[in-house]
Amino acid sequence: MSSSAHATVGALVETMALALAPLGHAATSEARDLLALMHDEPRHWATVSRDLPVSAAVRAGALLAAQRRAAGAPIQYAAGRAAFRTLSLAVDERVLIPRPETEILVDLVLRLMEGEDGGVIVDVGTGSGAIALSLAVEGRFDLVIGTDVSTDALVVARRNSAHVAARCRARVEMRAGALLAPVSERAVRAVVSNPPYIAFDEAPALPASVRDWEPAVALFSDEGGMAMTARLIREAADVLAPRGVVALEVDSRRAADVAHVVESHGAFDDVHILKDLTGRDRFMVARRREERG
Repeated sequence: MSSSAHATVGALVETMALALAPLGHAATSEARDLLALMHDEPRHWATVSRDLPVSAAVRAGALLAAQRRAAGAPIQYAAGRAAFRTLSLAVDERVLIPRPETEILVDLVLRLMEGEDGGVIVDVGTGSGAIALSLAVEGRFDLVIGTDVSTDALVVARRNSAHVAARCRARVEMRAGALLAPVSERAVRAVVSNPPYIAFDEAPALPASVRDWEPAVALFSDEGGMAMTARLIREAADVLAPRGVVALEVDSRRAADVAHVVESHGAFDDVHILKDLTGRDRFMVARRREERG
């Protein structure tokens, strides 16, 4: 077999499958999926493009990705990319892998903001920038701010922001700091977040792909998982405009507790718990009162 025969997508998939052998019968399909994700292509791409030549650099990167996947890395970390709504984002162990459930959170915010353009939106704990950048691309706002306490995460977010800048309708700023501390603006239209909401003693029950790979700062919170959410609700009351929206992704087991915190605060009304596509309580939305109760 000529050396050129080894430099095609099909041959690369076969070589990757050998590295992925610990995954068993799924090795070949996993290799196809991994290679497609690395190239921001649909899953069938590696099959229909099997005769496409690949460079030595692409081959080396793909084999390294296969080795990382075989070692237990989530496929998004192995590929270095994750799909989120209309975006293809760079991701690694510095940021949480964006989930399909969080795409629904973006939908909720966009619907709640319909009929009035402009203003400031804040995504707290932005991580890869998935929520902030989706809102900047799909919404009609003046400024979208992403905040994160992790400066490492902000490196990833800013990289993604630069990558999609040409598609953004709003100006985007990624700011360092805890929760809403970096936000000096007032009369914000919406505060949106997928905050850490897992209790520390729940770590052993998490899948190894989450517990051993994703950043703890984006997963865990004190007070039975409620501390960061409760603090964010208090801070949101100070920055939101009257009738401004707070929209949070929540732990389905604690959704009622989150609603109670919001209702007890006195600054919000129209408090609703909404379900995800599996029927679980997953999102809390509320509006800032005209005057605090």
